[in-house]
Amino acid sequence: MISMPQLALPVTALLSAILVSSAATAAAPKQHFHPEGKAPSVFTKTILQQAKNTLPFADKRDFDEQKQGFIAAPPSMQIKDDDGKVVWDLGRFQFIEDANNSDSIHPSLVRQSQLNMNYGLYQVMDGVYQVRGFDLANITFVRGKRGWIVFDPLTTKETSRAALQLINQQIESLPVTAVVYSHSHGDHWGGAHGVVTEEDVASGKVPVFAPAGFTEHAVSENVYAGTAMTRRMYYQYGIALPAGPYGHAGQGLAQTLSRGTIGLIPPTQLIEQAIETRVIDGITMEFQLTPGTEAPSEMNTYFPDKKLLWAAENVTGTFHNIYTLRGAQVRDALAWSKYINRMLYRYGQQAQVMMASHHWPRWGNDRIQEVLRGQRDLYANINNQVLHLANKGITINQIHNQFKTPTSISQQWYNRGYHGSPEHNSRGVINRYLGYWDNNPATLIPLSPGDSAPLYVEMMGGADAIIAKGQQLHDRGDYKLAVEILDKLRYAEPNHKAAKQLLADCYEQLGYQQENPGLRNSFLQGAYELRSGIPTGFAPDTRNPDVMKALPTELFFDALAIRIDAEKAEGLNFVINLITPDTGETFVIELSNATMTTIAGEQADNADLTFTIDREHLVAVMQQRASFASQLAAGNATATGNILVFAQLLMTLSAFPVEFEILPGTS
Repeated sequence: MISMPQLALPVTALLSAILVSSAATAAAPKQHFHPEGKAPSVFTKTILQQAKNTLPFADKRDFDEQKQGFIAAPPSMQIKDDDGKVVWDLGRFQFIEDANNSDSIHPSLVRQSQLNMNYGLYQVMDGVYQVRGFDLANITFVRGKRGWIVFDPLTTKETSRAALQLINQQIESLPVTAVVYSHSHGDHWGGAHGVVTEEDVASGKVPVFAPAGFTEHAVSENVYAGTAMTRRMYYQYGIALPAGPYGHAGQGLAQTLSRGTIGLIPPTQLIEQAIETRVIDGITMEFQLTPGTEAPSEMNTYFPDKKLLWAAENVTGTFHNIYTLRGAQVRDALAWSKYINRMLYRYGQQAQVMMASHHWPRWGNDRIQEVLRGQRDLYANINNQVLHLANKGITINQIHNQFKTPTSISQQWYNRGYHGSPEHNSRGVINRYLGYWDNNPATLIPLSPGDSAPLYVEMMGGADAIIAKGQQLHDRGDYKLAVEILDKLRYAEPNHKAAKQLLADCYEQLGYQQENPGLRNSFLQGAYELRSGIPTGFAPDTRNPDVMKALPTELFFDALAIRIDAEKAEGLNFVINLITPDTGETFVIELSNATMTTIAGEQADNADLTFTIDREHLVAVMQQRASFASQLAAGNATATGNILVFAQLLMTLSAFPVEFEILPGTS
């Protein structure tokens, strides 16, 4: 049977990730998890102490809000799947409760991770509840006339099912009457099967609401660079790092992601107007579309009868990502700010409670307006001030050392960088407007690092001189300078043991110093790989049937085209007409000039092959349960012309190993 190669979909990676090793599921060790790991240096301790002295730790309002409305928690902090496998274990992070004086975790991150230990069922207001601490996101339940309206059913079936069981036990056992996806990121829809069945959705019994463009973005935002994004997740999310004071210390939005069963039930009703009012199971809701903010498809919701504002993931009490370290299109900070401003003036004048898909609610109109204004100004400021500096000549390679969030903004806890950071977000703003080039001709078409590094090493006097100077810089706490020269040696001599060890030591200290979990994880993951090589067995199963089923046909072939090796395809030419009768779609797939292209709604007059297959049978190919050849042999497809062009196509395709080398010398 001719099989199709795997299409990496980190939409499920970002979901199912979490991918924690057996070491990570154990209680956090008091000693370092790695035999070559180092304790924090005096320089790192000084930086963390300065943060403790300058940040507003006297402001305890978040702790009061975090625990308000608590009703009950399950007896265990673990959630298991049907086979008894643990898919969620918040207990791994209990070490954070006693980490106030940690010298290996930034005190602000300690504080945030302590807040994210909230676990259980909470009442937001009469008829509105949240289950927190079961996943990266919150799941919200609104009491309708007939049952529960569920907002954002988490990442996996197991965690959302456990949340539904908890509220049914503690409040009232009711059917789910509607589901609302606030946006297209998988930790907000992947657990839909835990609260509703496909049959009830298909029959119309339970409508599923989502913003316009939801399905396309839910399955496509990260398809094209899927394997690379999955690998980069090792760094942003620290998925191979054990939980503990020297490793994974929380993810900012919550502690981590669940690792159960992900599924996508596509929405049945789309919100398509900028402002659109719906009555769902007797509850009036006004939806505000906010495309291109935290997600390409997203919406807020206002409940006028309750004076309740649902801020989705647009206002969650953190400086969010403008640029996402795992990779994604750079977000529009100015548009984000303007949508928050619209929220402030349309809803914020009368709202008495504001909740979101992460963290805890805010109560009282003054508090709501404070947070909305602060978040509005945060995103507007980074957009405006980064461009202010760019127009003075500051480049993408300087901006993160020049831009500073104003004290009046950064001294508010809800504006701290627990998901995005001022450093990598400022570079993202420059990239959005001006691209990657710093306007220096020397960097316009530079040599690859591995090609230029040997000359640098030679001019610096060789490996021994670099190691000696690097050690000197390390010993006086100049870790970034040490990294500059050690990185050159690493590229020139990837297997130089002393260079890898010293570079890992520098990365580790820089990791301890970071407030932002993505930055911390990236440095610590780099140190881990330099010491032990690339960890294996952490890559998620990206062939999720539900997600692949929702993938548009044209996008599937666009993604397939990325796998074509141009050298193998040189000289091959063919045209395929593809027809899916059950959906009425037609496509032309053409290979020419070592490039495959697809166009929908067309048919070629002189195609080499016309292939007819119902979409339902094509889905089996997309899910790798069948091939074009096997579907033809089974009578599920017909072909006219040269069927061998499929074989030619398959011969050009490459497989993308997820665990590729990022740091030379680690594979």
